[in-house]
Amino acid sequence: MAQARRQMDRKWLWIGAAVALIAVFLAARFLLRDRLPVRVARVDYTPLSNTVSTNGRVEPVRNYQFYSPLATTVQAVYAQEGEQVSAGKTILKLDDVAARAQVASAESAVKAAQAAEDAAMHNGTLAERQAATAEIAQDRLTLDQAKHDLDALNRLAATGAAAPSEVAAAQSRLASAEDSLHAAEQSAQHRYSPAEIARAQSALNEARASLDAARRVEAQTTIVAPVAGTIYTLDAAPSGYAEAGKLLVEMADLHKERVRAYFDEPDLGRLALGQPVSIRWDAKPNRVWRGHLARLPVTVVTYTTRNVGEALVDLDGGDDGLLPDTNVTLTVTIASQPNALTMPREALHEQNGTYFVYKVVDGQLQRVNVAIGSPTLTQAPILSGLQAGDLVATGTVDGQPLQEGLPIKEVR
Repeated sequence: MAQARRQMDRKWLWIGAAVALIAVFLAARFLLRDRLPVRVARVDYTPLSNTVSTNGRVEPVRNYQFYSPLATTVQAVYAQEGEQVSAGKTILKLDDVAARAQVASAESAVKAAQAAEDAAMHNGTLAERQAATAEIAQDRLTLDQAKHDLDALNRLAATGAAAPSEVAAAQSRLASAEDSLHAAEQSAQHRYSPAEIARAQSALNEARASLDAARRVEAQTTIVAPVAGTIYTLDAAPSGYAEAGKLLVEMADLHKERVRAYFDEPDLGRLALGQPVSIRWDAKPNRVWRGHLARLPVTVVTYTTRNVGEALVDLDGGDDGLLPDTNVTLTVTIASQPNALTMPREALHEQNGTYFVYKVVDGQLQRVNVAIGSPTLTQAPILSGLQAGDLVATGTVDGQPLQEGLPIKEVR
């Protein structure tokens, strides 16, 4: 009996020792295990700007382009590319022989149309009116003679000296003379119908329009600077051939430029007139030009592979070295806060529409729900849930997922 009791006590002693060893092992493992290295960042007050970036192209506010009005040759060139010219300076001259011939032909057509319109308005040409006057006078003489003959035959018939048939023949001649006179007078007064008059007037207007067009073509054979500016495209040489419609000269006042910006469709609702814009050009990486949105997009168009809205940016303080047709990058400041409570955007997580972060508390991660404002590409403004000085985890060093309650080693 005593021996059985000693065996039972020994058994429980071994069990107790085993439990103690396991407890010591687990405690040691918990206390001595490696803590997960985690990158952390401090919540702090910093200036925050919400921006939209895109590309654009520099263009003159007022650009002047000159094209060859017809197929001809270049007669003379009086300027060169890059030259600053004064208003009224002749830049180049085209051979205008064909243009002058077109003007002469158009002038002849106008004169012919004027003569036809004058004839329609005045019942014929001068010769036709003179002929009509002479015809009316002759018909009146014939009518008078017919009346005189009829009167004489009526007197003779009263005495029996003339036959009734002779009187009837005289009456017929009188009626015919009256009809001829009436027809001549009607023709002299209404030679042209209203439709014919309108047709003649339309032909004259068309001829005049053709003459104006021919004169414009002739005027365009001499290219003159309309304002003081810089010639930045000149594609012409003496005796060179210029096909109709060829762009020969581009010039502008390069001290008055703007930027045409191309904003992606999802960003259009964030734009507003007057928003500040910074402009950079790769050719001068150390320079930044300032401007503001002067015209918002009015439609969406396809630009390369993007759907964009075109906006215009006015430069503040001049272009100072920007060249036309250069490609630039633009950054529009949508909103700006000088002192916002922020954290790195990579520390922010979202689940079922709720935002949260992993806050560092006593060497462990604690999940904390937060409310944020409109984030930028790198920063998120904090409205509630965190305070200045709090540490938040932005990710693990070895790529393992973050978990609440996980003991960590801070890495900055």
